[in-house]
Amino acid sequence: MSELIITPTKLWSTLLFESNFPDHEAIGPELVSFIKQLSDTQNCDVESFVAQKAKKNLKESDFQFLENEDQYVQCLKYFLIELISTVAYEVNHLYWPENVNVHCEIIESWYHVTSNGGFHDIHSHPNCSWCGIYFLDEGESNIENGQNRFYDPRHNADHYQDAGTAYIGSNGIWDIAPRAGQIIIFPSYLKHSAIAYFGKLDRTVIAFNAQIDIE
Repeated sequence: MSELIITPTKLWSTLLFESNFPDHEAIGPELVSFIKQLSDTQNCDVESFVAQKAKKNLKESDFQFLENEDQYVQCLKYFLIELISTVAYEVNHLYWPENVNVHCEIIESWYHVTSNGGFHDIHSHPNCSWCGIYFLDEGESNIENGQNRFYDPRHNADHYQDAGTAYIGSNGIWDIAPRAGQIIIFPSYLKHSAIAYFGKLDRTVIAFNAQIDIE
C-alpha cells in the first residue's frame, strides 16, 4: 500500500510589522507635551470630523499632524518615512523592477488622546497602501484594557461553523498591548479597533497612512 502524502499550502497571508522608535526616550515626552498643548486648545473633540459616532472619549486632531514644523514632529516623520519604505521594499521587491528608488508619502497623520472609557470602533483606512500606529504613552492600557485589535480579513471565513472550522475561530482576532515607543505597520485593508480603555492617565498615539511609489 502506498504512503498517503498530504502537503499543506498556506495562502494569502497578511503581514503585520512591529518595530520601535529608537529615539522614543528622548523625543517621546516632547511629542506627548506638544500633543497635550494642541489637544487642550481643540475646538471640538474630533477635528477630522470623520466617523465621529465610532469614537468616544478621545480627542483626534486633523489629518495633517506630521506637517507641523515642530522639530520633534519632523524627526519622527522622517523616521516613519524610512521605516515604511523599508517595509514596502521587503514585501514588494520581488515584484518590482531591479534597483528602484522607493518614495513614501505620508498622506494623512493624526493623534488620538484617549481618556477613561474611550474607544475607537472597528474600521479600515481607504486611499493608502500602508498604515501605522506609534504608541507614545500607553497610559494604563494592557492586553486586556485599551489594546489594539486586528480582525481576520477573510470576511466570509465564518459563513459556516462546525468542529472542522475551529482553527478559524481560534485566530479571528489579534490583540496588541500598547507599549510606549512601539510602532505597528499594517496593510490598509486590515480592519482594526481600539478596545475600550479605562484609566486615570491618558493613552496617546500617533496614527498615519502612506502611499508608495517607485522610479
